Amino acid sequence: MIRVAAFLVLASPLSAQNLSFPSNAQMTAEVANADTSYDLPTGPWNSGTLPIARHEGDMTQQAWRIDATGLSTLQMLRPLREQLGNAGYQVIFECDTRACGGFDFRFATPVILPPAMAVNLGDFRFLSATGETGAVSLLASVTADAGFVQVVWIGPAEATPNVQANAARITTQPQSGRPDDLSDALDQVGRFVLPGLEFATGSAQLADTEVPVLDQLAAYLAVRPDLTVALVGHTDSAGSLDGNIALSRRRAGAVLERLVADYAVPRRQLEAQGMGYLSPLASNLTEDGRATNRRVEVIITSTGQ
Repeated sequence: MIRVAAFLVLASPLSAQNLSFPSNAQMTAEVANADTSYDLPTGPWNSGTLPIARHEGDMTQQAWRIDATGLSTLQMLRPLREQLGNAGYQVIFECDTRACGGFDFRFATPVILPPAMAVNLGDFRFLSATGETGAVSLLASVTADAGFVQVVWIGPAEATPNVQANAARITTQPQSGRPDDLSDALDQVGRFVLPGLEFATGSAQLADTEVPVLDQLAAYLAVRPDLTVALVGHTDSAGSLDGNIALSRRRAGAVLERLVADYAVPRRQLEAQGMGYLSPLASNLTEDGRATNRRVEVIITSTGQ
């Protein structure tokens, strides 16, 4: 469901301020459930668990898309956080990507599926807040051409959010220029898309060719024996979700096996995961975008510290 709208009003006694989205935002999906429960994250994923506080009531889950390049998750989330504070809500937890728990955190809490909501595993930010009449969570992430925010609100029926229009347009920030060197990228942002990997269409068989980036990754891990990483496969949006998740996991697994067999990387430093089409970097409406989305990336999961 798409609505050209930019205001979300929390219609409760605390909502003297509006929780407003910019005028170049559009709501891409909304799911409403009456008399249900929501496990609000209250801390990062750690040692296989996610701390939560269970809230009950009517729940509204919305996904918003902001069409602009060069956005940051903080740029999107900061004004929403301030407006929640003005409406009487208290932030109880906030985290950024790796501090949240990365891949595991993303899959431990409900998220609206693409294309309505896209979550970049290497760049997202999360916030939980509570007030007298309910609880709210915000999840912000960015892709190459847009920003995305998910809002989950739960509380009594009479305080269910309403949507209105009219707010200031968000401005595009200059691209910060992510490092294109594997070592710099892993040190600075904790993730890197591995170039030069070749798979036949629909196949998880990694082409038997030299892949310089795997030499670089093996060398990086060799001098950091306590570091662990996840190899995460991604696909474009063609085909079923289950099939794409399975294929992307097998492709990541093929890269893992190549690193173990040919580059002597200890298996304990590696894991293989598959996201299918759930974490696009670009639009799946163009061939260039689909090619960008078909990838394997390496994400630091633990520094051993």
